[in-house]
Amino acid sequence: MLLFMGLSFGELFLVFAIILLFFGADSIPKIARTLGRGIRQMKDATQEIQNEIKKSSSGITEDFKKTTSELSDGVKKIESDVKKTLDQ
Repeated sequence: MLLFMGLSFGELFLVFAIILLFFGADSIPKIARTLGRGIRQMKDATQEIQNEIKKSSSGITEDFKKTTSELSDGVKKIESDVKKTLDQ
């Protein structure tokens, strides 16, 4: 029976037993807290990067809309000038 990342219960028990023997029962909670803080910091950093990307892309989108609007206005002006020239 597979439980975690392809490891069976017996393999997981052996890993935990070795960790317990190597670090001792007193330091395991400290290690878990440190590991939890590290994971939290990685999540926060990832979220911050995602927010920066969203902020940058929204600025690009606004610039794109402004540019396309200016181009559209320019095309309309050219069409108007061409029609005036042809009517004369």
